[in-house]
Amino acid sequence: MTAKPLVAVTGASSGIGEATARAFSATGHPVLLMARRIERLEALRLPNSVCRKVDVRDRAMLAAAVRDAEARFGPVDMMFANAGIARLGDVGKQDPADWDEMIAINVNGVMNSVHAVMSGMMDRRHGTLVMMSSIAGRKVYPDHTVYCGTKYFVHGVSESLREYLSAYDVRVIVISPGIIETEVLDGVKDPVTRASYDANKAAIGGGIGAEHVADLILDAYNLPQKALVQEICITPTRQKY
Repeated sequence: MTAKPLVAVTGASSGIGEATARAFSATGHPVLLMARRIERLEALRLPNSVCRKVDVRDRAMLAAAVRDAEARFGPVDMMFANAGIARLGDVGKQDPADWDEMIAINVNGVMNSVHAVMSGMMDRRHGTLVMMSSIAGRKVYPDHTVYCGTKYFVHGVSESLREYLSAYDVRVIVISPGIIETEVLDGVKDPVTRASYDANKAAIGGGIGAEHVADLILDAYNLPQKALVQEICITPTRQKY
């Protein structure tokens, strides 16, 4: 066991997930790193870490990873349900398989992450769920139709969970970033959509670093358990919408 409690992060192999795992590890937390690309997790070489190859669509796989880490480091005190994909494109022309994948990962994967730790947090009357949404969960954008839907889901379910879990002193924090320097848009298949996104990003001078989001998550987590930052919305200063 370590002095600080265990933190779990899905989608920890890059971007905001990786940055958050690094930030918490640097302050002495043991970390459970989960992603499909386990080699990238292991390459981080974080102390007091457990790396597991996990597809968040697989509820049993995710729960098993949590059990393994908890056997070594004690209960998960924070779950960052971060894993997600953005298959942006013209909804009238898009392959519905892209919709299915986004819904399975961004919706079902988030709920599987919550399910793996929620009952334990309720029993202990302590814990924090950090839910990865997006500014696209607060407003709609061209070619983001289903992606926006998945992120609006995160906002909606988080509001309900926050109310439900408040009686158990469990916190629910929503993260709503704008344009961040991550790999999340690498999965965009539509060249017109990607070109438009890249042009907008260039026009505002690029995105901001994932480490800034990670630092905000760490700060919000470190508040007393009775204090809750309900949502963090961070964008580049020049991002107008």
